[in-house]
Amino acid sequence: MNTSSYKIKLLFWLPLAIMLLFILNISLGSITIPFPDVLAIITGGEGDSVSWKNIILNFRLPKALAALVVGAGLSISGLQMQTLFRNPLAGPFVLGISSGASLGVALLLLAGVSVYGVGLFNFTNWLVAIAASTGSGLVLILVMIVSLRVRDSMTLLIIGLMFGSLTGAVVSILQYFSTGEEVQVYLFWTFGSLGGLNWSEVLILSIILLVGLSLNFILVKPLNALLLSENYAKSLGLNVKQARFLIILSTSLLAGSITAFCGPIAFIGLAVPHLTRLLFNTSDHKVLIPAVAMTGAIIMLVCDMVAQLPGSDMILPINAITSLLGAPVVIWIILRRGSMKNTFAG
Repeated sequence: MNTSSYKIKLLFWLPLAIMLLFILNISLGSITIPFPDVLAIITGGEGDSVSWKNIILNFRLPKALAALVVGAGLSISGLQMQTLFRNPLAGPFVLGISSGASLGVALLLLAGVSVYGVGLFNFTNWLVAIAASTGSGLVLILVMIVSLRVRDSMTLLIIGLMFGSLTGAVVSILQYFSTGEEVQVYLFWTFGSLGGLNWSEVLILSIILLVGLSLNFILVKPLNALLLSENYAKSLGLNVKQARFLIILSTSLLAGSITAFCGPIAFIGLAVPHLTRLLFNTSDHKVLIPAVAMTGAIIMLVCDMVAQLPGSDMILPINAITSLLGAPVVIWIILRRGSMKNTFAG
């Protein structure tokens, strides 16, 4: 089988895997719902129970869709950062976007505003999302200003890490002076969650994903040129500062919005691009962008199913599951290739 045929067939099997895992994800949960009823409800039927329909349409279906969007968005963000910085350990949060979002949420939850107050209860998700978006947005503005002034991406990476350290220090100080209840609420947010989203929030995330994807397909040639070096990209006539600006904007939109609504979710953005490069044996972003998006969606659906502990009333933190599955993937890829220097080869 030649390489082109392999890629075409793999691009065919990935959507099929997404469909099957999506239906399986909706079928699993603390309440057992027969598979025929699940199919009937998601295809517009009634099913045998009104409560089953309510569970699937108002909880499981939005959660499964959120898994698709989160997996695709974080994976694409990680791919962009690894290409921009030519660093296999770069992820969607290296520029401090997640830390900025965490700071915004910490100011909301640890600075005396109770999300469990009667008047605020119905607006909790939106308050947290607005706080996280504000924090990540402020960090984004700072990073954008810096990106227009620095000459190379490595300097930008170091500055992004410093932004993350600064915001992390402020969060630590807020935690030190907060009550145990406030710290616990903030800690629950840092675990990440796909189950708290309603249809309007999933719609917003989906729209942002489409915008990010559109920017990515525009950036296919710049991303391919940056793979070799910034100097090589300049020799091809690429405006490196403009390309860097658009890459950071796309990553920030995706990673920032996902963190705002779902909390920080680790390792998906770091592990999935490596796994996809291994599966497709290519570094061409024309192939990698859709492949990474679909692979990320698949892995996120699997992680969500594991977190649900089918048959149990307990739900594990999604952040812990992605780390448990993501870390071994990166270790395995390093051992398979023998060196991280070969990560971008293909």
